[in-house]
Amino acid sequence: MKSRVDVDTNIILFDGVCNLCNGLVKFMFKYDKKAVFSFASLQSESAQIVLKKAGLTEVPDSVIVIKEGKALVKSEAALSIIQQLDGCFKLLLVFRLFPRSIRDRLYDEIAKRRYKWFGKKESCMIPTKEQRKRFL
Repeated sequence: MKSRVDVDTNIILFDGVCNLCNGLVKFMFKYDKKAVFSFASLQSESAQIVLKKAGLTEVPDSVIVIKEGKALVKSEAALSIIQQLDGCFKLLLVFRLFPRSIRDRLYDEIAKRRYKWFGKKESCMIPTKEQRKRFL
C-alpha cells in the first residue's frame, strides 16, 4: 500500500484519537459515494510523509486536506471536503461568503473544545477491512 502515499490530492489527514475527527471519517465513508478521498491519521507514518511532501512543517490543530500537493487547513479544508460531496451538503458552501479569518476563528473555537465536547480515544481508530483500502 506504500504507493498510495504518492497520491497528492484528496487526502484527509485527521486526529486519529479525536471522536469528532473519527466521526468525520465515518461520515465520509457514508457520503463520499465516489470514494474520492483517501485517509490517514495524523499520528501515522503515512501522514508524516504526505505532510512533508506538501511542505507543511508545523501541523495545525486542524483536519488537513491535501489537494493537488498543497495542504489546506481549518475552514478551507472543511469547505474543500464539502465541495467534493454530492447533494444538499453543497449548501454549506455558503460559508465561503464569510471572510476566512472569521471562518477560521469559529473552526479554532470548535477545535479547542473538541475533546471536551466529543471525547477522545486512547488509540487511533482501526478501519474495517473494506475501509482499509482507502487509508494510506
